[in-house]
Amino acid sequence: MSDFLEDLGKKLSDAAAEIGKKAEDTFEIQKLKSDIRSLNRGNERDYIDIGKLIYEKYQNGEVVDGDISVLCEAVDKRDIQIGELKMEIAKIRGEE
Repeated sequence: MSDFLEDLGKKLSDAAAEIGKKAEDTFEIQKLKSDIRSLNRGNERDYIDIGKLIYEKYQNGEVVDGDISVLCEAVDKRDIQIGELKMEIAKIRGEE
């Protein structure tokens, strides 16, 4: 009976250690994933800032690459459409 209890105690101890290790691994993985998300958010902010800087150069008449110029022109067209839609909203509201 003593061997059985020792064996059972050892198995329970091993199982607890394994569960503890898995919990530590899970925590570490979640922390690393959180770090990755933070870094990706930083990249996204920088991508947006890069785009804004290029668009400002385009608006100031500075030379930008042809593909970029096409995108900037599309932004200009959408800005015009947004302005027209806002005017329609103001007209509907009687604010004009």
